[in-house]
Amino acid sequence: MDRQEFQDTVWATARELYRAMPWRDDPSLYHVLVSEIMLQQTQVPRVMTKYAEFMRAFPALDSLASASLADVLGVWQGLGYNRRAKYLHLAAKQIVERGEPRTLEELVALPGVGTNTAAAIMNYVYRVPTAYIETNIRTVYFHHFFPNHQQVSDKEVLQLVRDTMDTEHPREWFWALMDYGASLKSRGLGRLSTSKHYKKQSPLKGSVREVRGQIIRLLTTGPMAAKVLMHECGDDARYPRALAGLKSDGLITEANGMIRLTN
Repeated sequence: MDRQEFQDTVWATARELYRAMPWRDDPSLYHVLVSEIMLQQTQVPRVMTKYAEFMRAFPALDSLASASLADVLGVWQGLGYNRRAKYLHLAAKQIVERGEPRTLEELVALPGVGTNTAAAIMNYVYRVPTAYIETNIRTVYFHHFFPNHQQVSDKEVLQLVRDTMDTEHPREWFWALMDYGASLKSRGLGRLSTSKHYKKQSPLKGSVREVRGQIIRLLTTGPMAAKVLMHECGDDARYPRALAGLKSDGLITEANGMIRLTN
Protein backbone atom coordinates (compact mmCIF):
# COMPACT_ATOMS: atom_id res chain seq x y z
CA MET A 1 0.00 0.00 0.00
CA ASP A 2 1.47 3.35 -1.01
CA ARG A 3 1.28 6.60 0.97
CA GLN A 4 -1.67 8.11 -0.88
CA GLU A 5 -3.72 4.93 -0.78
CA PHE A 6 -3.10 4.57 2.95
CA GLN A 7 -4.06 8.19 3.64
CA ASP A 8 -7.22 7.86 1.59
CA THR A 9 -8.18 4.72 3.52
CA VAL A 10 -7.55 6.32 6.91
CA TRP A 11 -9.47 9.50 6.05
CA ALA A 12 -12.42 7.63 4.56
CA THR A 13 -12.65 5.27 7.52
CA ALA A 14 -12.16 7.95 10.15
CA ARG A 15 -14.99 10.11 8.80
CA GLU A 16 -17.36 7.33 9.81
CA LEU A 17 -15.69 6.76 13.19
CA TYR A 18 -15.04 10.25 14.57
CA ARG A 19 -15.42 10.35 18.36
CA ALA A 20 -16.47 13.65 19.94
CA MET A 21 -14.38 14.43 23.03
CA PRO A 22 -14.25 17.64 25.10
CA TRP A 23 -10.51 18.08 24.62
CA ARG A 24 -11.03 17.87 20.87
CA ASP A 25 -13.68 20.58 21.04
CA ASP A 26 -11.18 22.91 22.73
CA PRO A 27 -7.65 21.61 22.02
CA SER A 28 -5.81 24.12 24.20
CA LEU A 29 -2.58 23.18 25.97
CA TYR A 30 -4.31 22.71 29.31
CA HIS A 31 -7.13 20.53 28.01
CA VAL A 32 -4.88 18.36 25.85
CA LEU A 33 -2.24 18.00 28.57
CA VAL A 34 -4.83 16.82 31.11
CA SER A 35 -6.42 14.41 28.65
CA GLU A 36 -3.11 12.95 27.47
CA ILE A 37 -1.90 12.31 31.02
CA MET A 38 -5.24 10.75 31.95
CA LEU A 39 -5.28 8.56 28.83
CA GLN A 40 -1.96 6.93 29.71
CA GLN A 41 -2.94 3.30 30.50
CA THR A 42 -6.63 4.24 30.82
CA GLN A 43 -9.53 3.74 28.42
CA VAL A 44 -11.38 6.70 26.90
CA PRO A 45 -14.81 6.02 28.55
CA ARG A 46 -13.28 6.16 32.03
CA VAL A 47 -11.32 9.28 31.16
CA MET A 48 -14.37 11.09 29.77
CA THR A 49 -16.14 10.94 33.13
CA LYS A 50 -13.11 11.83 35.21
CA TYR A 51 -12.03 14.59 32.82
CA ALA A 52 -15.36 16.36 33.28
CA GLU A 53 -15.06 16.09 37.06
CA PHE A 54 -11.47 17.30 36.95
CA MET A 55 -12.37 20.35 34.86
CA ARG A 56 -15.14 21.28 37.25
CA ALA A 57 -12.64 21.19 40.12
CA PHE A 58 -9.76 22.82 38.24
CA PRO A 59 -11.17 24.77 35.27
CA ALA A 60 -7.87 26.40 34.31
CA LEU A 61 -4.16 25.81 34.48
CA ASP A 62 -3.63 28.29 37.31
CA SER A 63 -6.38 26.74 39.43
CA LEU A 64 -4.68 23.36 39.15
CA ALA A 65 -1.26 24.85 39.89
CA SER A 66 -2.52 26.60 43.04
CA ALA A 67 -4.40 23.56 44.38
CA SER A 68 -2.93 21.22 46.98
CA LEU A 69 -1.72 17.80 45.89
CA ALA A 70 -4.23 16.29 48.32
CA ASP A 71 -7.09 18.03 46.49
CA VAL A 72 -5.75 16.91 43.11
CA LEU A 73 -5.39 13.31 44.26
CA GLY A 74 -8.87 13.43 45.74
CA VAL A 75 -10.39 14.30 42.38
CA TRP A 76 -8.10 11.84 40.58
CA GLN A 77 -9.42 8.84 42.53
CA GLY A 78 -10.75 6.14 40.20
CA LEU A 79 -8.13 6.61 37.49
CA GLY A 80 -5.27 4.83 39.27
CA TYR A 81 -1.54 5.39 38.79
CA ASN A 82 -1.57 8.36 41.17
CA ARG A 83 1.91 9.41 40.11
CA ARG A 84 0.27 10.78 36.99
CA ALA A 85 -1.76 13.19 39.11
CA LYS A 86 1.36 14.34 40.90
CA TYR A 87 3.22 14.88 37.62
CA LEU A 88 0.26 16.77 36.13
CA HIS A 89 0.14 18.99 39.22
CA LEU A 90 3.88 19.68 38.99
CA ALA A 91 3.65 20.33 35.24
CA ALA A 92 0.91 22.92 35.83
CA LYS A 93 3.07 24.66 38.41
CA GLN A 94 6.03 24.68 36.04
CA ILE A 95 4.01 26.13 33.16
CA VAL A 96 2.59 28.89 35.37
CA GLU A 97 6.08 29.75 36.61
CA ARG A 98 7.99 29.51 33.31
CA GLY A 99 5.42 30.13 30.61
CA GLU A 100 3.80 27.95 27.96
CA PRO A 101 6.09 25.37 26.35
CA ARG A 102 5.96 25.48 22.57
CA THR A 103 8.64 23.04 21.42
CA LEU A 104 9.01 19.30 21.76
CA GLU A 105 12.07 19.78 23.97
CA GLU A 106 10.24 22.18 26.29
CA LEU A 107 7.30 19.81 26.58
CA VAL A 108 9.49 16.80 27.37
CA ALA A 109 11.05 18.85 30.17
CA LEU A 110 7.67 18.91 31.96
CA PRO A 111 7.17 16.34 34.75
CA GLY A 112 5.45 13.19 33.50
CA VAL A 113 5.57 14.21 29.84
CA GLY A 114 7.48 11.75 27.70
CA THR A 115 8.34 11.98 24.02
CA ASN A 116 5.04 10.48 22.82
CA THR A 117 2.88 12.72 25.01
CA ALA A 118 4.89 15.75 23.92
CA ALA A 119 4.50 14.78 20.27
CA ALA A 120 0.75 14.37 20.69
CA ILE A 121 0.57 17.89 22.15
CA MET A 122 2.62 19.27 19.26
CA ASN A 123 0.08 17.82 16.80
CA TYR A 124 -3.14 18.56 18.67
CA VAL A 125 -2.34 21.95 20.19
CA TYR A 126 0.17 23.57 17.84
CA ARG A 127 -0.54 21.63 14.64
CA VAL A 128 3.14 20.86 14.16
CA PRO A 129 3.40 17.46 12.40
CA THR A 130 5.29 15.20 14.80
CA ALA A 131 5.40 11.41 14.45
CA TYR A 132 4.72 9.33 17.52
CA ILE A 133 3.40 5.92 18.53
CA GLU A 134 0.81 4.68 20.97
CA THR A 135 -1.46 1.62 21.07
CA ASN A 136 -4.11 2.74 18.58
CA ILE A 137 -1.53 4.03 16.12
CA ARG A 138 0.38 0.75 16.32
CA THR A 139 -2.86 -1.10 15.64
CA VAL A 140 -3.51 0.76 12.38
CA TYR A 141 0.02 0.22 11.06
CA PHE A 142 0.12 -3.43 12.09
CA HIS A 143 -3.17 -3.95 10.28
CA HIS A 144 -2.05 -2.38 6.99
CA PHE A 145 1.69 -2.93 6.83
CA PHE A 146 2.52 -5.94 9.03
CA PRO A 147 -0.40 -8.37 8.59
CA ASN A 148 1.68 -11.53 9.07
CA HIS A 149 4.59 -10.26 11.13
CA GLN A 150 5.66 -10.78 14.73
CA GLN A 151 8.08 -8.84 16.94
CA VAL A 152 7.71 -5.59 15.02
CA SER A 153 9.78 -2.82 16.57
CA ASP A 154 8.52 0.67 17.28
CA LYS A 155 11.43 1.97 15.20
CA GLU A 156 9.95 0.27 12.13
CA VAL A 157 6.47 1.61 12.87
CA LEU A 158 7.69 5.12 13.64
CA GLN A 159 9.41 5.39 10.28
CA LEU A 160 6.16 4.45 8.56
CA VAL A 161 4.28 7.01 10.64
CA ARG A 162 6.72 9.67 9.41
CA ASP A 163 6.51 8.51 5.80
CA THR A 164 2.70 8.37 5.63
CA MET A 165 1.74 11.33 7.82
CA ASP A 166 -0.56 14.06 6.50
CA THR A 167 1.70 17.00 7.32
CA GLU A 168 -0.90 19.61 6.30
CA HIS A 169 -3.51 18.41 8.80
CA PRO A 170 -1.57 16.78 11.68
CA ARG A 171 -4.22 17.39 14.35
CA GLU A 172 -7.02 15.77 12.39
CA TRP A 173 -4.71 13.08 10.99
CA PHE A 174 -3.72 11.74 14.40
CA TRP A 175 -7.31 11.96 15.62
CA ALA A 176 -8.21 9.83 12.59
CA LEU A 177 -5.53 7.26 13.40
CA MET A 178 -6.69 7.09 17.01
CA ASP A 179 -10.33 6.52 16.07
CA TYR A 180 -9.46 3.99 13.39
CA GLY A 181 -7.18 2.06 15.74
CA ALA A 182 -9.82 2.03 18.48
CA SER A 183 -12.32 0.61 16.01
CA LEU A 184 -9.93 -2.12 14.89
CA LYS A 185 -9.30 -3.12 18.49
CA SER A 186 -13.02 -3.22 19.27
CA ARG A 187 -13.40 -5.71 16.42
CA GLY A 188 -10.64 -7.94 17.80
CA LEU A 189 -8.07 -6.77 15.26
CA GLY A 190 -5.67 -5.06 17.66
CA ARG A 191 -2.91 -7.68 17.43
CA LEU A 192 -0.88 -6.05 20.24
CA SER A 193 1.24 -9.18 20.53
CA THR A 194 2.72 -8.23 17.14
CA SER A 195 4.68 -5.50 18.89
CA LYS A 196 8.17 -6.29 20.08
CA HIS A 197 7.52 -3.90 22.97
CA TYR A 198 4.11 -5.14 24.10
CA LYS A 199 3.76 -6.11 27.74
CA LYS A 200 0.41 -7.18 29.11
CA GLN A 201 -0.63 -5.03 32.04
CA SER A 202 -0.84 -6.99 35.28
CA PRO A 203 -4.29 -7.11 36.93
CA LEU A 204 -5.01 -4.60 39.68
CA LYS A 205 -6.60 -7.16 41.97
CA GLY A 206 -3.99 -8.68 44.25
CA SER A 207 -1.25 -6.24 43.19
CA VAL A 208 0.77 -3.74 45.21
CA ARG A 209 -0.88 -1.06 43.07
CA GLU A 210 -4.20 -1.99 44.64
CA VAL A 211 -2.90 -1.21 48.14
CA ARG A 212 -1.19 1.97 46.94
CA GLY A 213 -4.56 3.20 45.70
CA GLN A 214 -6.21 2.27 48.99
CA ILE A 215 -3.60 4.24 50.96
CA ILE A 216 -4.08 7.33 48.77
CA ARG A 217 -7.87 7.13 49.10
CA LEU A 218 -7.64 6.95 52.89
CA LEU A 219 -5.22 9.87 53.11
CA THR A 220 -7.34 12.16 50.94
CA THR A 221 -9.57 12.54 54.03
CA GLY A 222 -6.61 13.79 56.07
CA PRO A 223 -3.43 12.63 57.87
CA MET A 224 -3.57 9.34 59.73
CA ALA A 225 -1.47 7.69 62.42
CA ALA A 226 0.81 5.09 60.88
CA LYS A 227 -0.68 2.27 62.97
CA VAL A 228 -4.23 3.30 62.11
CA LEU A 229 -3.46 3.50 58.40
CA MET A 230 -1.93 0.03 58.39
CA HIS A 231 -4.96 -1.33 60.26
CA GLU A 232 -7.35 0.36 57.80
CA CYS A 233 -5.50 -1.40 55.00
CA GLY A 234 -6.22 -4.72 56.70
CA ASP A 235 -2.64 -5.37 57.85
CA ASP A 236 -2.04 -6.48 54.27
CA ALA A 237 1.32 -8.11 53.52
CA ARG A 238 1.62 -5.81 50.50
CA TYR A 239 1.31 -2.72 52.70
CA PRO A 240 5.05 -2.14 53.46
CA ARG A 241 5.98 -2.24 49.77
CA ALA A 242 3.07 0.00 48.83
CA LEU A 243 3.94 2.51 51.54
CA ALA A 244 7.63 2.55 50.63
CA GLY A 245 6.80 3.07 46.97
CA LEU A 246 4.50 6.00 47.70
CA LYS A 247 7.18 7.61 49.85
CA SER A 248 9.79 7.08 47.14
CA ASP A 249 7.45 8.67 44.57
CA GLY A 250 6.99 11.69 46.82
CA LEU A 251 3.24 11.15 47.16
CA ILE A 252 3.23 10.77 50.93
CA THR A 253 5.37 11.82 53.90
CA GLU A 254 5.71 10.43 57.42
CA ALA A 255 6.71 12.38 60.50
CA ASN A 256 6.06 11.97 64.22
CA GLY A 257 4.06 8.80 63.65
CA MET A 258 1.67 10.52 61.20
CA ILE A 259 1.35 9.85 57.47
CA ARG A 260 -0.05 12.46 55.11
CA LEU A 261 -0.22 13.31 51.45
CA THR A 262 2.62 15.50 50.28
CA ASN A 263 1.57 19.14 49.94
